[in-house]
Amino acid sequence: MGEARRCTRSGCSQRAVATLTYVYADQTAVLGPLATYAEPHTYDLCGDHTQRMSAPQGWNVLRLAPDPAAAEPTHDDLLALADAVREAGRTAPLVPTGERPMLRVVRGDG
Repeated sequence: MGEARRCTRSGCSQRAVATLTYVYADQTAVLGPLATYAEPHTYDLCGDHTQRMSAPQGWNVLRLAPDPAAAEPTHDDLLALADAVREAGRTAPLVPTGERPMLRVVRGDG
């Protein structure tokens, strides 16, 4: 796994916990949960800078609170993943085509 992303504020070495994005067309600053990937034109902020963040005068600040329940996979997510694996097993070729397969399909009687 990669190293935790750091706050992008100059001189700060704290771990980033939120991502700030400016929507210039709407004059809105959006502060939300840490983005999955660092993107150009977004700013990762630590907890301290998240609390002290302000936008240009006349702009709106939209703070999106993370949903703790969304961080964990749900029962439906796990069932969908299991179904996708089963479906891939049904459509995967059983005979390798010159390459050693990374996964093998093992058929059961149940």
